[in-house]
Amino acid sequence: MESPAVLVVEDDRALASMLERLLVEEGYAVDLAHDGHRGLHLGLTRRYAVLVLDRGLPAVDGLDLLARLRSRGVATPVLVLSALGNPADRVAGLDAGAEDYLGKPFDVDELLARLRALRRRHAELARVLAVPGGRLDLDTRSVELTGERRQQRLSERECALLAALAARPTMVFTRTELLRQVFTEAESTAVVDSYVHYLRRKLGRGVVDTVHGRGYQLGRP
Repeated sequence: MESPAVLVVEDDRALASMLERLLVEEGYAVDLAHDGHRGLHLGLTRRYAVLVLDRGLPAVDGLDLLARLRSRGVATPVLVLSALGNPADRVAGLDAGAEDYLGKPFDVDELLARLRALRRRHAELARVLAVPGGRLDLDTRSVELTGERRQQRLSERECALLAALAARPTMVFTRTELLRQVFTEAESTAVVDSYVHYLRRKLGRGVVDTVHGRGYQLGRP
Protein backbone atom coordinates (compact mmCIF):
# COMPACT_ATOMS: atom_id res chain seq x y z
CA MET A 1 0.00 0.00 0.00
CA GLU A 2 1.39 3.39 -0.97
CA SER A 3 2.27 5.70 1.93
CA PRO A 4 0.14 8.85 2.21
CA ALA A 5 2.21 11.88 1.20
CA VAL A 6 2.44 14.98 3.37
CA LEU A 7 4.08 18.33 2.61
CA VAL A 8 5.57 20.16 5.59
CA VAL A 9 6.38 23.83 4.98
CA GLU A 10 8.37 25.04 8.00
CA ASP A 11 11.35 27.41 8.09
CA ASP A 12 12.59 26.21 11.50
CA ARG A 13 14.85 23.44 10.22
CA ALA A 14 15.15 21.68 13.58
CA LEU A 15 11.37 21.55 13.96
CA ALA A 16 10.95 20.50 10.33
CA SER A 17 13.38 17.61 10.81
CA MET A 18 11.57 16.55 13.98
CA LEU A 19 8.24 16.60 12.16
CA GLU A 20 9.71 14.61 9.29
CA ARG A 21 10.96 11.88 11.64
CA LEU A 22 7.65 11.80 13.50
CA LEU A 23 5.55 11.55 10.35
CA VAL A 24 7.78 8.95 8.70
CA GLU A 25 7.39 6.80 11.83
CA GLU A 26 3.62 7.18 11.39
CA GLY A 27 3.84 5.82 7.85
CA TYR A 28 3.81 9.05 5.84
CA ALA A 29 6.01 9.92 2.88
CA VAL A 30 7.27 13.42 3.72
CA ASP A 31 8.39 16.33 1.56
CA LEU A 32 9.96 19.32 3.32
CA ALA A 33 10.04 22.94 2.20
CA HIS A 34 11.77 25.66 4.22
CA ASP A 35 10.29 28.69 2.46
CA GLY A 36 7.06 29.72 0.79
CA HIS A 37 8.36 29.60 -2.79
CA ARG A 38 9.44 25.97 -2.48
CA GLY A 39 6.22 25.10 -0.68
CA LEU A 40 4.15 26.69 -3.43
CA HIS A 41 6.06 24.81 -6.14
CA LEU A 42 5.62 21.45 -4.43
CA GLY A 43 1.99 22.11 -3.58
CA LEU A 44 1.17 22.88 -7.20
CA THR A 45 3.18 20.11 -8.85
CA ARG A 46 2.71 17.12 -6.51
CA ARG A 47 -0.29 15.45 -4.91
CA TYR A 48 -0.52 15.16 -1.13
CA ALA A 49 -2.89 13.62 1.38
CA VAL A 50 -2.42 16.61 3.70
CA LEU A 51 -0.33 19.78 4.04
CA VAL A 52 1.20 21.21 7.24
CA LEU A 53 2.02 24.93 6.91
CA ASP A 54 3.78 27.38 9.18
CA ARG A 55 2.51 30.98 8.98
CA GLY A 56 5.75 32.95 9.34
CA LEU A 57 7.59 31.75 6.25
CA PRO A 58 10.30 33.53 4.28
CA ALA A 59 9.59 34.57 0.66
CA VAL A 60 5.85 33.84 0.77
CA ASP A 61 3.83 34.07 4.00
CA GLY A 62 2.02 30.88 4.99
CA LEU A 63 -1.49 32.28 4.60
CA ASP A 64 -0.56 33.86 1.26
CA LEU A 65 0.81 30.49 0.16
CA LEU A 66 -2.44 28.84 1.21
CA ALA A 67 -4.53 31.40 -0.69
CA ARG A 68 -2.45 30.85 -3.83
CA LEU A 69 -2.90 27.08 -3.62
CA ARG A 70 -6.66 27.44 -3.19
CA SER A 71 -6.88 29.89 -6.10
CA ARG A 72 -5.21 27.27 -8.32
CA GLY A 73 -7.74 24.63 -7.35
CA VAL A 74 -5.62 22.68 -4.85
CA ALA A 75 -8.16 21.23 -2.42
CA THR A 76 -5.72 19.22 -0.27
CA PRO A 77 -6.62 19.57 3.43
CA VAL A 78 -4.31 21.97 5.29
CA LEU A 79 -3.32 22.19 8.93
CA VAL A 80 -1.70 25.49 9.89
CA LEU A 81 0.92 25.06 12.60
CA SER A 82 1.87 28.41 14.09
CA ALA A 83 3.13 30.26 17.16
CA LEU A 84 0.37 32.78 16.40
CA GLY A 85 -2.33 31.04 18.36
CA ASN A 86 -4.81 33.60 19.67
CA PRO A 87 -8.45 33.40 18.47
CA ALA A 88 -8.02 36.16 15.87
CA ASP A 89 -5.03 34.34 14.35
CA ARG A 90 -6.98 31.08 14.23
CA VAL A 91 -9.90 32.79 12.54
CA ALA A 92 -7.54 34.34 9.96
CA GLY A 93 -6.05 30.93 9.18
CA LEU A 94 -9.40 29.21 8.81
CA ASP A 95 -10.78 32.06 6.69
CA ALA A 96 -7.73 31.77 4.42
CA GLY A 97 -8.76 28.20 3.56
CA ALA A 98 -7.19 25.98 6.22
CA GLU A 99 -9.22 23.06 7.54
CA ASP A 100 -7.49 23.11 10.94
CA TYR A 101 -5.18 25.30 13.02
CA LEU A 102 -2.86 24.21 15.81
CA GLY A 103 -0.79 26.57 17.93
CA LYS A 104 2.84 26.05 18.92
CA PRO A 105 3.97 24.51 21.17
CA PHE A 106 1.79 21.52 20.36
CA ASP A 107 1.18 18.04 21.66
CA VAL A 108 2.52 15.40 19.28
CA ASP A 109 -0.36 12.98 19.79
CA GLU A 110 -2.87 15.76 19.15
CA LEU A 111 -1.10 16.75 15.94
CA LEU A 112 -1.16 13.18 14.64
CA ALA A 113 -4.82 12.76 15.60
CA ARG A 114 -5.76 15.97 13.79
CA LEU A 115 -3.95 14.83 10.65
CA ARG A 116 -5.78 11.50 10.74
CA ALA A 117 -9.11 13.31 11.13
CA LEU A 118 -8.33 15.62 8.20
CA ARG A 119 -7.49 12.68 5.97
CA ARG A 120 -10.69 10.84 6.92
CA ARG A 121 -12.92 13.84 6.23
CA HIS A 122 -11.17 14.63 2.97
CA ALA A 123 -11.37 11.03 1.77
CA GLU A 124 -15.13 11.01 2.36
CA LEU A 125 -15.67 14.29 0.52
CA ALA A 126 -13.31 13.45 -2.32
CA ARG A 127 -15.40 10.49 -3.47
CA VAL A 128 -17.88 12.90 -5.09
CA LEU A 129 -16.60 15.72 -7.31
CA ALA A 130 -18.47 18.60 -8.90
CA VAL A 131 -18.36 18.62 -12.71
CA PRO A 132 -20.23 20.76 -15.26
CA GLY A 133 -23.84 19.64 -15.31
CA GLY A 134 -23.67 17.31 -12.35
CA ARG A 135 -21.62 15.32 -9.84
CA LEU A 136 -19.06 12.60 -10.46
CA ASP A 137 -19.31 9.65 -8.07
CA LEU A 138 -15.95 7.89 -8.04
CA ASP A 139 -17.32 4.76 -6.38
CA THR A 140 -19.92 4.07 -9.08
CA ARG A 141 -17.93 5.75 -11.92
CA SER A 142 -21.04 7.67 -12.91
CA VAL A 143 -22.15 11.28 -13.33
CA GLU A 144 -25.47 12.25 -11.80
CA LEU A 145 -26.82 14.88 -14.16
CA THR A 146 -28.40 17.91 -12.49
CA GLY A 147 -32.07 18.32 -13.36
CA GLU A 148 -32.26 14.88 -14.96
CA ARG A 149 -33.25 11.69 -13.22
CA ARG A 150 -30.49 9.66 -14.73
CA GLN A 151 -26.85 8.79 -14.37
CA GLN A 152 -24.25 8.52 -17.10
CA ARG A 153 -21.84 5.66 -16.54
CA LEU A 154 -18.19 6.16 -17.43
CA SER A 155 -15.43 3.72 -18.23
CA GLU A 156 -12.52 3.42 -15.82
CA ARG A 157 -10.28 5.66 -17.92
CA GLU A 158 -13.01 8.20 -18.64
CA CYS A 159 -13.68 8.43 -14.92
CA ALA A 160 -9.97 8.79 -14.08
CA LEU A 161 -9.52 11.58 -16.64
CA LEU A 162 -12.59 13.51 -15.48
CA ALA A 163 -11.57 13.05 -11.83
CA ALA A 164 -8.09 14.43 -12.51
CA LEU A 165 -9.57 17.54 -14.10
CA ALA A 166 -12.28 17.94 -11.43
CA ALA A 167 -9.82 17.62 -8.54
CA ARG A 168 -8.18 20.87 -9.71
CA PRO A 169 -10.93 22.67 -11.61
CA THR A 170 -9.00 25.89 -12.26
CA MET A 171 -5.81 24.21 -13.45
CA VAL A 172 -4.89 23.81 -17.11
CA PHE A 173 -3.30 20.39 -17.68
CA THR A 174 -0.98 19.73 -20.58
CA ARG A 175 -1.56 16.55 -22.55
CA THR A 176 1.74 15.22 -21.22
CA GLU A 177 0.65 15.79 -17.62
CA LEU A 178 -2.62 13.95 -18.20
CA LEU A 179 -0.82 11.14 -20.01
CA ARG A 180 1.52 10.72 -17.03
CA GLN A 181 -1.25 10.95 -14.44
CA VAL A 182 -4.08 8.98 -16.06
CA PHE A 183 -2.75 6.87 -18.94
CA THR A 184 0.47 5.60 -17.43
CA GLU A 185 0.86 2.67 -19.83
CA ALA A 186 0.23 4.71 -23.01
CA GLU A 187 3.00 6.33 -25.04
CA SER A 188 1.19 8.90 -27.17
CA THR A 189 -0.76 11.95 -26.00
CA ALA A 190 -3.29 11.13 -28.72
CA VAL A 191 -4.99 8.87 -26.16
CA VAL A 192 -5.77 11.97 -24.08
CA ASP A 193 -7.51 13.62 -27.02
CA SER A 194 -9.49 10.43 -27.66
CA TYR A 195 -10.80 10.22 -24.11
CA VAL A 196 -11.66 13.92 -24.02
CA HIS A 197 -13.76 13.19 -27.12
CA TYR A 198 -15.46 10.24 -25.36
CA LEU A 199 -16.29 12.40 -22.30
CA ARG A 200 -17.76 15.14 -24.49
CA ARG A 201 -19.82 12.61 -26.40
CA LYS A 202 -21.35 11.30 -23.16
CA LEU A 203 -21.61 14.52 -21.13
CA GLY A 204 -21.63 17.36 -23.65
CA ARG A 205 -18.89 19.49 -25.16
CA GLY A 206 -18.82 21.82 -22.16
CA VAL A 207 -17.55 19.20 -19.75
CA VAL A 208 -13.92 19.77 -20.83
CA ASP A 209 -12.51 23.03 -22.15
CA THR A 210 -9.67 23.14 -24.66
CA VAL A 211 -7.12 25.83 -23.79
CA HIS A 212 -5.43 26.38 -27.13
CA GLY A 213 -1.68 25.97 -27.08
CA ARG A 214 -1.72 24.64 -23.51
CA GLY A 215 -4.02 21.67 -22.96
CA TYR A 216 -7.28 20.88 -21.18
CA GLN A 217 -9.24 22.19 -18.22
CA LEU A 218 -12.48 21.21 -16.53
CA GLY A 219 -15.35 23.03 -18.21
CA ARG A 220 -17.07 25.95 -16.56
CA PRO A 221 -20.25 25.20 -14.57
